[in-house]
Amino acid sequence: MQTTASKRKILLGVTGGIAAYKVPGLVRLLKKAGMEVQVLMTPAAHRFVTAESLSVVSENAVFTDFFNDETGTWNNHVELGLWPDLMLICPATATTLGKMVNGISDNLLLTTYLSARCPVFVAPAMDLDMYIHPAVKSTLAELEKQGVHIIPADTGELASGLSGQGRMPEPESLFRIVADYFTEPPKPLSGLSVLITAGPTYEKIDPVRFIGNHSSGKMGFALAEAFTALGATVHLVSGPVSLQPPNGVQTTFVQSAMQMREACISLFEKTDIAIMAAAVADYRPEIQAEQKIKKTENSISIQLVKNPDILAEMGAQKKNHQTLVGFALETHNEMEFAKEKLERKNLDMIVMNSMNDAKSGFGFDTNKVSIISKSGEISHLPTKTKKEVAKDIASFIVKYRTKA
Repeated sequence: MQTTASKRKILLGVTGGIAAYKVPGLVRLLKKAGMEVQVLMTPAAHRFVTAESLSVVSENAVFTDFFNDETGTWNNHVELGLWPDLMLICPATATTLGKMVNGISDNLLLTTYLSARCPVFVAPAMDLDMYIHPAVKSTLAELEKQGVHIIPADTGELASGLSGQGRMPEPESLFRIVADYFTEPPKPLSGLSVLITAGPTYEKIDPVRFIGNHSSGKMGFALAEAFTALGATVHLVSGPVSLQPPNGVQTTFVQSAMQMREACISLFEKTDIAIMAAAVADYRPEIQAEQKIKKTENSISIQLVKNPDILAEMGAQKKNHQTLVGFALETHNEMEFAKEKLERKNLDMIVMNSMNDAKSGFGFDTNKVSIISKSGEISHLPTKTKKEVAKDIASFIVKYRTKA
């Protein structure tokens, strides 16, 4: 799906059916919506609608032949096939449909169809007995298998005087089908604000040394990308990593746990969903030397003090509309420790992974996690790429908020 119908390029194929008289009205609607329209006609289509009328409403020359004898130019079917965002053939006669399914290219329209790389829609139009004939039904089914979008014929009075299915939909209906294709449906997290933390923190010992961990930030950055794709406004607070923030994500880079706390607490009040995926250092040096500590003694003692528990502080401040998600990386008693952390820190859910799982945790492009909600629901996921895991976590959170 695309985001807007305006400024889209539509290649409109017209074949030799009586319903071709409706096409100028469709072109007017497409143009009014800001789309660019290029019309191709089969030779038989000229019996039912003039190229002059379609040229006027489309504001483009109409092509039927491979060569223009007057100008000596070639209507390049390859370029025409690569040009549009969408190709619509209407009316699509039984003859044209049959040629399409069998790859027969005996006119410019069909040759261009075989060169097209865009989505192709067809609006079949024919008499009742033709439309329901097994050969036509089989053709439409096979075209659909090949990826062609079939617009069902309307039911009503037909040119033969019979009444039944076979009428080409009215221009307004065809326009709506084209416009809807380019209109993106609402995303599940549109309008919501999401805070995500990622990476390690570095706790300074002196100007050149620090206490840190092996977190790469890949999981948090993948989460930022996944939630942006769902329509959320994402703010990423990251420790020192070598990753580039995903497009559209507001990013604050920090070094220490204290800096991460300051950034998160200031953002949390206006956040709907917070996912704390960073590996925050539990302790920091009590005294940070202003100059490099020289190697003079056989041993050295560094007094450590506890860092603030950012997740617990946010859990204490959490409002009813907010969803707070923590991460737990454990080496043993994984499920027990994760459930205890979930309850103690007033979380809505926790994502647990183990250092004992192969290719899971720091540094890897893959992860194996279990997602536990405060309602007791547990989802055990197999080893996947971190981008796939991020999508699963996002989906779990969307479902959780829907039930809440």
